Amino acid sequence: MNEKIETFIAAQKNLTLCTCNENEPFCANCFYAFLIENNSLVFKSNRKTTHVSNGIINNKVAGTILPDVSKMGTIKGIQFLGKFIEPKAELLTMAQKIYYKRFPFALAMPGDIWLIELHSIKMTDNTIGIGNKISWERTN
Repeated sequence: MNEKIETFIAAQKNLTLCTCNENEPFCANCFYAFLIENNSLVFKSNRKTTHVSNGIINNKVAGTILPDVSKMGTIKGIQFLGKFIEPKAELLTMAQKIYYKRFPFALAMPGDIWLIELHSIKMTDNTIGIGNKISWERTN
């Protein structure tokens, strides 16, 4: 993955996750941690929420990660496509470790750990030129 994309994802904390059941799209905001070894985003949410229920039915997801900026020349952000995953065994242990290290308060909150396996990313980085785009796609 491009270093600029990795650095950007690691520096942010909130994503917008877009899911869809058979008919209706739905968006939710989630705190996340970046599991760089797996190019995945880790988040915690209750199995009964609409976005998790949808992700279980249809594992194709999309989303965005944006910082809070208002000046056109400093805008950065990504749009991503990925696969919704319920991690098991070693992957679950890795995901829990990185998520709870970043958000220790979440240990006291109900919910399960989930992953978004990133498949493609388009990053806008106006700091290197208005409308500049950097793209990445999973190769395996």
